[in-house]
Amino acid sequence: MTKKPAPTPEEPAGRKRRPTLRLAYVIGSLDRILRRRMTEALAPLGLTLSQFTAMSVLDARGQASNAQLAERSLITPQSANEVMNAMATRGWITREPDPTHGRIVLLQLTDEGRDVLRQCEQVVRALETQMLAGIEADVASSVQGHLETFVRNLRR
Repeated sequence: MTKKPAPTPEEPAGRKRRPTLRLAYVIGSLDRILRRRMTEALAPLGLTLSQFTAMSVLDARGQASNAQLAERSLITPQSANEVMNAMATRGWITREPDPTHGRIVLLQLTDEGRDVLRQCEQVVRALETQMLAGIEADVASSVQGHLETFVRNLRR
């Protein structure tokens, strides 16, 4: 009769050892949790996650076409158009014809849009602080660097 090894502190008696989760699964799970929590955090400010993402893209780029915004915001051009219509109605963006291309409209944040974005960034920063609790700054920076590399590798 073979004796079972004594359980380790990580593996209590009677509990099967959990298989190691695939990295893609863990990242996907984190993505779903972040999307849900960000959506909940932004709702009181009157924004959707797509609007926040689009505003962040416009803030970083200065201006963008609807197609560029859609690509950078990870939404379809049709969805980007709906997001832009809602934000234009609220006075958060302007639309100006592209001086170099007659059919392209350039989108840009207004001062009011920037103010709303700053409020949103505070909410998201608090969420990131919660997510990073107990993690050293250099480790968090390293994780971010690796995640950025993953994105670059998969965009090829």
